[in-house]
Amino acid sequence: MKQSRTGILPVFYTGWKPVLRYIGSGRKAPPTVILAICLFQTLGCAPKKMSQATGLPNIVYIISDDQTYTDFGFMGHPVVQTPHLDHLAEQSAFFPNGYVTSSVCRPSLVTLLTGLYPFQHGVHFNHPPPGFPGLTQDPDLTKEEFDALRDKACDLIRNKPSLPRILARNGYRCLQTGKYWEGHWSNAGFTEGMTIAEPSNALNGNKTIANGEVVAHGNGDAGLAIGRETMKPIFDFIDDCGEDQPFMIWYAPFLPHVPHDSPQRFYDLYKGQNIPDHKLPYYASISWFDETVNQLIKAIEDRDLADNTLFVFVVDNGFEPDPKNPRNYTKNSKRSPFEPGLRTPMMLRWDGVLSPAKFEELVSSIDLFPTILEAAGVKDEIESPGISLLPSALGKSKLDPNRAVFGDIYPGDASVLGNPAADIAYRWVRQGDYKLIVPSLPDAWGDYLTKPGLFNVVTDPLEEKDLSRTSEYRDRFTQLHTLIDEWWSP
Repeated sequence: MKQSRTGILPVFYTGWKPVLRYIGSGRKAPPTVILAICLFQTLGCAPKKMSQATGLPNIVYIISDDQTYTDFGFMGHPVVQTPHLDHLAEQSAFFPNGYVTSSVCRPSLVTLLTGLYPFQHGVHFNHPPPGFPGLTQDPDLTKEEFDALRDKACDLIRNKPSLPRILARNGYRCLQTGKYWEGHWSNAGFTEGMTIAEPSNALNGNKTIANGEVVAHGNGDAGLAIGRETMKPIFDFIDDCGEDQPFMIWYAPFLPHVPHDSPQRFYDLYKGQNIPDHKLPYYASISWFDETVNQLIKAIEDRDLADNTLFVFVVDNGFEPDPKNPRNYTKNSKRSPFEPGLRTPMMLRWDGVLSPAKFEELVSSIDLFPTILEAAGVKDEIESPGISLLPSALGKSKLDPNRAVFGDIYPGDASVLGNPAADIAYRWVRQGDYKLIVPSLPDAWGDYLTKPGLFNVVTDPLEEKDLSRTSEYRDRFTQLHTLIDEWWSP
C-alpha cells in the first residue's frame, strides 16, 4: 500500500503517475494498472495536480555545452562548484559512465533529437559544404546563398522522426531554446522556439561573412540568449502551458561554452584557491551554468509541477581549456575520440517514480531518446539502436555489464551531404574496461591516431598506453575490432 495525496489506495508498479498515463489515452493498460484505474475512477481520488486528460510527464532536457565529464562536484572534482547539479544528482537515477556518440556539438545534439548515431541520422558535421571557411570567407557569397546552403542541410532533420515531432503528435507542446544547429525551430518538430535562422540581438549568435553581410552563425542565433541573458521565454512557456498541458523544454544554453565571460560573482567563488589562469574562466562559467539550472528547476518546483516532470541531464561533448589558448580546447578533449571529449554523466530525475540510485554500467546518449519516449507512453514509436533506461531506473531490470557502446568522429566540415562514410575519421567502441579507437586512414583528420589503438580506460583514463600490439591483449583487440565492424563498417 502507498499513500497518495488524497487517500490510501493500492498503487501498483511505481505509484499513481504510470496509472494516470493510461487514463483517457486509448492505450491498452496492464491488468494491475486497469485495476488501479478502476479504483481511481470509482473513488474519485486521482491527484488534482496531474493532467486528468493525459497524465503525461513533462520533459525538461538539460544539456551542458562543452564540459568535460570530470568537471562537476558530483563527479568528484575537488574545485569546481556545482551545488545545484550535485543536488540534482542526489535526486536522480545517476549514470556516471555515459558517452556521447560524437565529441562535437551538432552531431551529438542531433543524436539526442533522433536517437540515432551520426552515420545514421546523417548530421555528422557542424558546417555543411562548402565548410565554414567557404561559407564565411568567400567574398562572392551572399547572405541569401549562405542561408540556402545551411537550409539544405536541415533537410536531414526535417525527414527524421525526431523527439519533439513524436511528442507533439502525442499531445505535447515542445519548446526549443539555446544551442541548436538545425535552422528554424520547426525543422526538428518543436511546436515553438527561439531559434529562427536569422541574425538577432543575442550575443554569440551572429557572423559577418566576407561580403560584409550579417548572418545567423548557425548554432542557435536568438536562442543563445537563454541562460546567458534571460530565462523568461522558458518561464512564460511554463505558465502558458499550465497544469494540464504536457510540455517538453529543450534547455541547451551556450554554457559553459566559450567565451568564458561569466559575471564576476562566479569568479569570486574561486578566490584564494590558486587555480591556474587558463582554468579559472572555465570553472566560473560552469558555476554560471549551474546557477541557471537551479533557476529552471526552481521554476518547475515553484509551480508545483516537479512531481510530474522528468528532468534529463547530459553534456553534448567535453572541453578542456588549452593552457596556451584558454579559448581553445586541448587536443584530447573536444572533437577527439578520447575520454575527455566523449564521456558524460547522465541523470534522470522523476520524483515519486524513480528512486535516487547510481548505475555504473556503460550507457550512451542514444539511450535518452527511447527513455523519454517510454516515459511519455509512446514506446511503440521508438526506432533507435539505444535502450530505454527506465526499466533499470525503476528497478525492474538490470543493465548489461557487458554492453558495448559506440561512436563516430568526423571533421567539423562536411565534404558532401548524405554520405557520412565519405568523411568518417574515427570509429570507437568501449566494452568493459577497454576501448578501441579505429582511424579511417593512417593520416585521418585530426591526427589523433595513425593506427587502431586499444586502451584500458579505467587504469589509463588519459589513453596514453596503447595495448593493441601487446600479445596479452591480442584476443581483446580482435574481439573489439569485430564488434565495431559489426556495428558499422563504412
